[in-house]
Amino acid sequence: MSILPNLPAPDVPQGPWALFLDIDGTLLEHAAHPDAVVVNDALRMLLARLEAQLDGALAFITGRSIAAVDHLFQPLRLRAAGLYGLEHRLARDGPVEAAGEPADIAALAGEIEAELASADVYIERKGPILAIHTRAAPHLLQRATQLVERALDRLPPGYRVLAGNAGVELMPLEAAKGAAIRRFMAEPAFRERCPVFLGDDTSDENGFDVINEMDGVSVRIRPRAPTAAHHTLANVDEALAWLDAVSRSNAKRLTA
Repeated sequence: MSILPNLPAPDVPQGPWALFLDIDGTLLEHAAHPDAVVVNDALRMLLARLEAQLDGALAFITGRSIAAVDHLFQPLRLRAAGLYGLEHRLARDGPVEAAGEPADIAALAGEIEAELASADVYIERKGPILAIHTRAAPHLLQRATQLVERALDRLPPGYRVLAGNAGVELMPLEAAKGAAIRRFMAEPAFRERCPVFLGDDTSDENGFDVINEMDGVSVRIRPRAPTAAHHTLANVDEALAWLDAVSRSNAKRLTA
């Protein structure tokens, strides 16, 4: 894992490749509330163009639920792994393998909402995942982390705590972006392609490890900590500019 964020920008991939994209902090700037972000038509068109150029080998890999992704990007409904791979839509416009909320997580969410929800902290209930967003109240991140870490002692085995850039999440151990990428790479649309993954957060590091094992292209957006990624882009604007350049290169190659 590199401890220096000064890594090179990725080259435009050559040969057949597949694209995996985190959303928040990668395609969209973070907001104080997850529902406060907006997708413009230019981004929808860019993603639709890339998906067509890659013959469908494009998928979101995100901590959001697929229902939330569909609402955000509507009417675009691409392949996606939601809730860090606990949900999947393996075919464009296909059915979603969804994940429900266990009773013990629902009870814990109620307890944390009672203490923190009125203090500019957003408690997001995502089925088996409980996310506490403290971007609007950073002084409460430590308390939020304490609450979920203490909850581990009374929950059934199989949960972990993941600290993010502006919040903390409690999730099942099997929730991992790397596993989601492996599942897509076994699908016909992705098989035998070079995988490329863009992400920005701690939760994306597991995905970078899997991409590196596959000799793919791992790209961390706005690196602020050690990363397993082999490439970096400075911010969301650079990520979008890189994707646009790749799309234009694809278009030239396909029409040559």
